[in-house]
Amino acid sequence: MNNPIENEDLRVLVTVARKGGFAAAAQELGMSPAYVSKRIGILEAGLGVKLFQRSTRRILITEDGERVLAHAQTILDHLDSLADEVSQRRREPAGRVRICSSFGFGRKVVAPLVAQLAMRYPGLQIRFEVFDRLVDIVEEGFDLDVRIGDEIAPHLIARRLMDNRRVLCAAPAYLANHGVPKTLADLASHNCLPIKERDHPFGTWRLRGRHGEETVKVSGSLSTNHGEIALRWARAGAGIVLRSLWDVQPLLDDGTLVRVLPEYAQEANVWAVYPQRLGASAKVRVCVEMLAQQLSAQRGE
Repeated sequence: MNNPIENEDLRVLVTVARKGGFAAAAQELGMSPAYVSKRIGILEAGLGVKLFQRSTRRILITEDGERVLAHAQTILDHLDSLADEVSQRRREPAGRVRICSSFGFGRKVVAPLVAQLAMRYPGLQIRFEVFDRLVDIVEEGFDLDVRIGDEIAPHLIARRLMDNRRVLCAAPAYLANHGVPKTLADLASHNCLPIKERDHPFGTWRLRGRHGEETVKVSGSLSTNHGEIALRWARAGAGIVLRSLWDVQPLLDDGTLVRVLPEYAQEANVWAVYPQRLGASAKVRVCVEMLAQQLSAQRGE
């Protein structure tokens, strides 16, 4: 080994292995694919081993690469623990934090709070990403997921940040033209706006009413994977939508939308989900605590 190993090159190695390619790793790291390839090449030259077998379609980690990867992950974990320990003594959290959330809630609610986090704790290096799917935070290397929905895997730890429900609503013009549903079964004959979004089972709405949880299959001429688009359609009078109160309450208050079958709702609380206890990570703990404070303040709790 002729050249010293850079910690950042180890981080590049771990990211390439986790993402399964140079281009995907480059996108996550904010680098060019050529630069990622160059750093892996420098690491291979310094160690004197081949870390990846490259082809035109994919890369495969070598046996030597697997061994180096295990050591790299241990080294990076120790560095992160060191930064946490020092920051706890300084009472100033520092280091990298990867946070994810859903499209709509992430963009409209979480993103501004993440910006506040960065300003309050300048030692944090925050990467924030939004998805239209449920993220495996352990497999994909996230420290924190701000998630809507109460179905949380038992191996994860969660703290409720805000109470929330999804409700049925529509524009007054739609109801004037198509009638007001009287029962949950009536939704089958209405133009509904299904959303394929994270934990939503597409085309199936599970709602809780006076007689417990009930399920109804819905369909319509429009569907999407983006809640904001469905809400825009609902405002235009295109159909009935199932959306979170955090999103539609202002529209209900000003009469743009009205509740449909108000005796029904779907529990969809807001959670901070993380893979390890908060006592083990000062940086994740301050993120969760600030999110909880800010979201409670927004709801007037």
